[in-house]
Order: sequence, then structure tokens, then C-alpha cells
Amino acid sequence: MEKQTLGQKIAELRKAKNMTQLELATKLNITDKAVSKWERDISCPDINTFPKLAEILEVSVDELLQSSAVSKEETKNEDILGLVLKAIPLAMSVAVIVLTLIDQLYWEDAAGLLGVGVLALAIKAFRDK
Repeated sequence: MEKQTLGQKIAELRKAKNMTQLELATKLNITDKAVSKWERDISCPDINTFPKLAEILEVSVDELLQSSAVSKEETKNEDILGLVLKAIPLAMSVAVIVLTLIDQLYWEDAAGLLGVGVLALAIKAFRDK
């Protein structure tokens, strides 16, 4: 089973109740921006909010807290890998353009460079899914 963050858990439970972020926020007397930040794992609910949040989402506080916390190190590593996988296609495209401009590129080389870029995009798409 895949790890689920607190934010993902809140979003899943909220959506299961066909509730918008604004509706949840209104019931908690907070802003919808706060709920958005929770669901994106940018911030967490205040400890005093958990009982009311659990009640609204019809789960126990324990169930909410059983979500997996994502460490900053894991997030940092994921961000770096995602950045690299986005940079590779850009670098390959720039290489093809530059080598074409200086007339130093054969079609086989261009296909190889662009293939590496497409492969990086495919890996990123697979990871994100």
C-alpha cells in the first residue's frame, strides 16, 4: 500500500464527502487557503483543529494521524530528481538546436539526443502517476 500524507488523507476524505475546500474551511472557521495548504502538505492543521476536523470528515483523530509524514529530506530528494528529469529534455533540445546552428549535427545524433529527452519525460510522467 502506498504511503499517504496527511494532506492527501484530508483531500481524499473531503472529496469523498463531496465537500469543497471552502465548505470544509467554513465549518472549521478558517480560510480555504489553509485547507489548500494542508492538502498540498505545505502546512498542517493546528493540533486543536484535529477533533473538529475528524468529526466533520467522520473519522477518528487516530485515523487522521495515521497518515505518513513525508520528511523534508524525502521531499528535497523528490524535488531534485523531478528537476533533473525536467532539465534533461530541455538540455537535449538546446543541444540539438545549437549543433544544428553550427552545422555539426547528423540526423542520427539528433534522434538520439531527442530520444534521451523523451525518455526523461516518460520517466517523470511515470513517477508522477
